[in-house]
Amino acid sequence: MHGDTRDRLASDSDVTETQSDRRFPARWPTLGVIALITTTTTVLLFTTVNPWMPYTGLFMGGIDLDVYRDGARHVMAGLPLYTEPVIHGLLYTYTPFSALIFTPFELLPDDVDKYIWMGLNAFLLALIVALCWRILGYRINSHLVAVSALLAVACVFFEPVRTTFYFGQINLVLMALVLWDTSRGEQSRLKGVGVGIAAGIKLTPAYFVLYYLALRQWRAATVATVTIAVTIGVSWAVLPRDSWQYWTETFFDSTRIADEGHAANQSLRGALVRIIGEPAPTWLWLLLAALVIAVSMWVVIRLHRGGEPLLAVTVTGLTAAVVSPFSWSHHWVWFVPLLVYLAHRTLTNAWWWLGVLALFGMAGSWSYWFPDDRVVVGLYLFPSTWIPWSVLVNLYVLAYAAILAGAAVIALQLPRDRAPRRHTLPGGTSLPTTVSANAETMS
Repeated sequence: MHGDTRDRLASDSDVTETQSDRRFPARWPTLGVIALITTTTTVLLFTTVNPWMPYTGLFMGGIDLDVYRDGARHVMAGLPLYTEPVIHGLLYTYTPFSALIFTPFELLPDDVDKYIWMGLNAFLLALIVALCWRILGYRINSHLVAVSALLAVACVFFEPVRTTFYFGQINLVLMALVLWDTSRGEQSRLKGVGVGIAAGIKLTPAYFVLYYLALRQWRAATVATVTIAVTIGVSWAVLPRDSWQYWTETFFDSTRIADEGHAANQSLRGALVRIIGEPAPTWLWLLLAALVIAVSMWVVIRLHRGGEPLLAVTVTGLTAAVVSPFSWSHHWVWFVPLLVYLAHRTLTNAWWWLGVLALFGMAGSWSYWFPDDRVVVGLYLFPSTWIPWSVLVNLYVLAYAAILAGAAVIALQLPRDRAPRRHTLPGGTSLPTTVSANAETMS
């Protein structure tokens, strides 16, 4: 009887365990296909555009890293952050807290700083892929490490990831913080800290507070909100003048970023501006954004309760990019966990490889050379030779609609109240012990 009681108690609580449920199958066909995709995307990455080509080559960027460093320099020199341009004549658009976080960037040696930052992002990208596999419940072993490394290399061909590397952006750092945070057990006292720090640096991750609220993870939502408040309080104490300027004026000035109709603004608001041909009424954008949020959160809740945590988090990340007033194409790095999820589904149904190919086809770093030798990277910047311009220029927003519809189909197929019992690994990462409706435990 005592044994039955212990089993019943274990089934109703988190269980500390050192291993997850699944082992990645050491099947050469699977590894071979992944290796083929990685090889192909790597060749395309370095042959479609010369990596040393001025203004476009992968290794010839770093302008956003320069802005981060110069923002840190302004802080250290007591110069204003928002009332005058920083390096390259650009305006600093991030939070005052971000400028404090970026101060260690000043320690990076000149001339090689972008390569150091690029190397750190490459390492982080591999960790993100591995973390996605762990969220799916796979045990980290030699095969999974190899697969994670291969997929990380392949992911660089995604235009948002390539652009992140090219500009020296911080998107992968923010996504890693959010994934680490959402993967933690619900009873973890640190759950919410990662989202809070990410939102303190760049506002978009604050959307995940709504994610926690929708899932009724009240503690995580509270911790995230308090952490955001702490980042504001700290920056206000250290940078009172800049904080006042940012939160009373700069925060409300979207024109500091770029024109809302810019092709690289792959958000719902940007799409509306391009479709209408003029700035969209605020009420229309808010109404459509609210509708998108409501539908996506219903899907996310169903996915989470049905034992699909990675897809739930991925849909949330993509939705944050859609409903944000301005989302540069490099904000769409959430295609990376989507790729891992698709690869996971291929292990039980080979037809899912078509989804992998479609994702690379849509979001790949495809280049187009104009007659004046100007080069663009990304299908959304292509001329409307074969596909209508209204489709191409809003490509990521339209892709989101398709992804959300697909996620909704999966959510509807899942049992309604199939919230998985979690195994909590050392460090707080929580893993589902149930197996999703379309994937079986493999060893």
